[in-house]
Amino acid sequence: MSSLLPEMSDLWLKTINWQPNELQQSQFQQLYELVIEGNSQFNLTRITEPTEFWEKHLWDSLRGVVPFLTLEKQKIIDIGTGAGFPGLPMAISFPETAITLVDSTRKKITFIDGLLEELNISNALAVTSRAEALNKLPQYKNVYDLATVRAVGSAAICAEYALPLVKPGGMAVLYRGNWTEAEQEDLVKAIALLNGEIATIESFTTPISQSIRHCIYLKKLS
Repeated sequence: MSSLLPEMSDLWLKTINWQPNELQQSQFQQLYELVIEGNSQFNLTRITEPTEFWEKHLWDSLRGVVPFLTLEKQKIIDIGTGAGFPGLPMAISFPETAITLVDSTRKKITFIDGLLEELNISNALAVTSRAEALNKLPQYKNVYDLATVRAVGSAAICAEYALPLVKPGGMAVLYRGNWTEAEQEDLVKAIALLNGEIATIESFTTPISQSIRHCIYLKKLS
């Protein structure tokens, strides 16, 4: 098995109108190697083949958020970051943003701290906590421009984690696979109590395996 990630420059540009520079491509490669190396100790991911890692961890992390990320100093929080996705690809791709990576498992946050040091990423901070605990702390509540939640429970639960942390006018992005009307009904009920609304629901397929993906964008109302 090759240990080199594919560059996919044309596919990056074609699908999200962005592509990594030489430094970012090097950081992606190093991130891949470190995650694979840490897998035996931390059970981080089942996705280890380079092309699949590119599609399901790097591309998938960025596909839903690139339109919202600018060179301005935005504050982003990645809830339930696990092995660092989507937070680490965002931190690498948009070094002018300030990203907080949150997970309740201390071992994973310790691992991410090591990644941040190895990759020389200075715009990200790893925090061990549960999202519902952060919601009660003034330094986290209503302060983020963007919150991301990937593979953490139902959409309604994800909204309950994310929206309290987002400032008025900000956005929460829920990463989902398939999406059903029943899930949408539950989500609408949940966000009615959280001062949020569904801004849009985007359906797309991944560029290589043609897997179904949805991004649910929730806007925090004033």
